[in-house]
Amino acid sequence: MTWDELLANPLYQYFFVLLFAVFGLLFVVANVAIVGKLLFRPSNPEPSKLTTYECGEPTIGTGWVRFDIRFYTVALLFIIFDVEIVFLFPWAAVYAKLGGAAFGKMLIFVVVLLVGFINAWKKGDLDWVTSMAAQDRKHRVQ
Repeated sequence: MTWDELLANPLYQYFFVLLFAVFGLLFVVANVAIVGKLLFRPSNPEPSKLTTYECGEPTIGTGWVRFDIRFYTVALLFIIFDVEIVFLFPWAAVYAKLGGAAFGKMLIFVVVLLVGFINAWKKGDLDWVTSMAAQDRKHRVQ
């Protein structure tokens, strides 16, 4: 069947009208459900409802707790190296088509990553628990 024959068929034309009506109806129902819940829900704020609730346990202290910087450092290092390593997968998938020049460029890329990793390791950013002697050595060097 050609495109012109399909367009000449009245049932085919009504299919698009039906499809448009279904999507329009779904759009209206979804908006009424979302907006209706926001407009017509009961609003009864009480002090007990406004308290912090964490895993069924009452909170102890304030929510503004200072975290150790090691959490952030490890997370950032993980994200940096994880994202960079992801670039290796597409390269490995098409390695046979790329040839030796692509291997050299990827080798440079991996060496740069390795230098960054060694730098983070030497600075002690990967050490979760450091001894007091290591901290004293670090402060004497600075």
